[in-house]
Amino acid sequence: MATDVMIQNIILGILVFLYGIVIGSFLNVCIYRIPAKESLSKKRSHCMRCGYQLRWFDLIPVFSYLFLRGKCRKCKEHISVQYPIVEALNGILYVLIFTINGWSIDSAIYCLLTSALIVLSVIDFRTYEIPYGINLFILALGLIHLGLHLGDWVTYVVGLLAVSSFLEILFWASGGRAIGYGDVRLMRAAGLLIGWKLSILALILGCILGSVIHLIRMKLSDEGHVLAMGPYLAAGIFISVLWGEPFINWYISLLVTP
Repeated sequence: MATDVMIQNIILGILVFLYGIVIGSFLNVCIYRIPAKESLSKKRSHCMRCGYQLRWFDLIPVFSYLFLRGKCRKCKEHISVQYPIVEALNGILYVLIFTINGWSIDSAIYCLLTSALIVLSVIDFRTYEIPYGINLFILALGLIHLGLHLGDWVTYVVGLLAVSSFLEILFWASGGRAIGYGDVRLMRAAGLLIGWKLSILALILGCILGSVIHLIRMKLSDEGHVLAMGPYLAAGIFISVLWGEPFINWYISLLVTP
């Protein structure tokens, strides 16, 4: 019986991974086209160098890249390794979410949140701008999640304002130099989805990760002092979603234990 359950979970995990890499393929489209203000649906995928329109067998997530050895089928131009990395990462994180959080609607919502965080992270890292539409998408997920958890609505409504209000004050007080307004919108939308406790934890984790990683990058390269905060906030949000509650409960237990 235990073996049957294990096999079933493995099969489900494989299916979730395959679904995740398919969604990951669409994420790459978003990453390249949203900053360029291009249509996500009307324009067919093509080689950036020669314009070769990709066939269905060129678009199999991860596997097409490996089969073609990372090169365009026609002109042999190297294809960015970002494509398989984003696809595989999305699939792996989907499996991780369902493994840790269980099979639920919440897990499906967190998967969509994760995909949105990947897109905004890459775009913000490159352009120092978080697309408004991505934040609206996360806000919509928050509203759906709120509708499923109306009994705990105060946690999520307070989450809408808890971190974002502080960041908004920081934004206006610094004239936009301390933080971007896209980051304010991100924490507002994410706060509605994950609640005030987890959003505060996400901000703390994002600041720690941003400080440490950016300092390392400055030491190892010519990276300037300006950093894109979106990827670090996104990492903080993801970590908080999966492990935030146990961590907060553990920390509170330390405070109340004599």
